[in-house]
Amino acid sequence: MAIYQTAQYRVNEASVDRVRAAIEEFVRYVESNEPGTRMYRAWQQEGDPTRFVHLFIFEDDAAHQAHGASDAVRAFEAVYRPELIEGPVVFIDHTQVATNQPD
Repeated sequence: MAIYQTAQYRVNEASVDRVRAAIEEFVRYVESNEPGTRMYRAWQQEGDPTRFVHLFIFEDDAAHQAHGASDAVRAFEAVYRPELIEGPVVFIDHTQVATNQPD
């Protein structure tokens, strides 16, 4: 069963460019190395570039676990985690209600 999840966080203004570059590198890794990650998108809030939202669709729990256990996650966390403001990353699981995309 697919897992739908979002992650939201805010970083220090001085670190926005570094975090954004780390996101881009990380998503390239996911695309090349995680076939069970059906979708990984990262968005930056217009009007407040310190805020980011990531959207994930994992094929199943095994894909979700593989993603979380990767060295690439640790490398990405090492960049953004020290820069977090307003608390830790908030991960939220979702149930898909409707889509215009093929499953």
